[in-house]
Amino acid sequence: MTADTREPFAAAAFIKEIGRGRKGARSMSREDACRLYAAMLDGRVSDLELGAILLAMRIKGESVEEIAGFLDAAETSFQQLAAPAGAHAPIVIPSYNGSRQMPNLTPLLALLLARAGAPVLIHGVASDPGRVTTAEILRELGHAPARDAREAEQGLAAGRPVFIPVDTLAPRMAYLLSLRRRLGVRNSTHTLVKMLQPFQGPALRLTSYTHPEYLEMLSEYFAVAAPPERGDAFLMRGTEGETVANAKRAQQIEWFHDRQRTILVQKQEPVDELPPLPHESDAVTTARWIERALAGQEPVPAPIAQQVEHCLHISMQLQARKAVRHGSDIPDR
Repeated sequence: MTADTREPFAAAAFIKEIGRGRKGARSMSREDACRLYAAMLDGRVSDLELGAILLAMRIKGESVEEIAGFLDAAETSFQQLAAPAGAHAPIVIPSYNGSRQMPNLTPLLALLLARAGAPVLIHGVASDPGRVTTAEILRELGHAPARDAREAEQGLAAGRPVFIPVDTLAPRMAYLLSLRRRLGVRNSTHTLVKMLQPFQGPALRLTSYTHPEYLEMLSEYFAVAAPPERGDAFLMRGTEGETVANAKRAQQIEWFHDRQRTILVQKQEPVDELPPLPHESDAVTTARWIERALAGQEPVPAPIAQQVEHCLHISMQLQARKAVRHGSDIPDR
């Protein structure tokens, strides 16, 4: 991306191709997709062209090459974080959905991982009308969001789970996310933020999907197109869109590593007896229940405990692989 970032980007040729619809459009190459999305992030695409691109991509759907190029551009558009030294590679938890019905137990997942010694970064939206966000529950638990990258790094080094709003982590992407309110539909950025790897070195990404077509696309991306040096990924069906295991029954979790694909958790059949959960899904009730679960006064749901175990095991493996590549021992925390 050597173009002058002050010059308007001519997007007509791209719109002509992607605007032919799901059946008639040709997908962009990874390089062209990177160029286009970088220009969108830089504000070099006019409002008229930007709206056309977002709606055309919404109708056509993203190919693996396109999502890879978009993500290449996205991850160079913000300051990447330095991970603290230790036995675990950082664990990245996107949180852009919150919950409408079930209690949002993403904060429980993050706190259990951090308590075991893993650096945990949650990024997402601070609030969402009609939903209970991870940020709101963490605030009730005494964890304020990081105000900048430096504060996020300090929190990780101190062993705390860190929530950083997407507006702070990746403000250019946050702007594209905000266009949903003006256009009325989601755009490619809503998929990209859930795939972000915000660290300079390798990390374990927890990713999820809602619609079956995204399972196919994300699986192919992580198996074929994702740079192995960026780390590993877990992929599962979202719990109301969140990447925490469903407390009522386990979803299948697949692990993508070094262009390989391994099933870690098999999908659980429905059970008659449900685990004890918060009686309401609001932030205050959920936070108080999480406090009791951390204190051993409520049982941690088995699917979440299993997810924690796998995250810790793989993040240690990932850190060990990094140490081997660098020819050094893993430093003590």
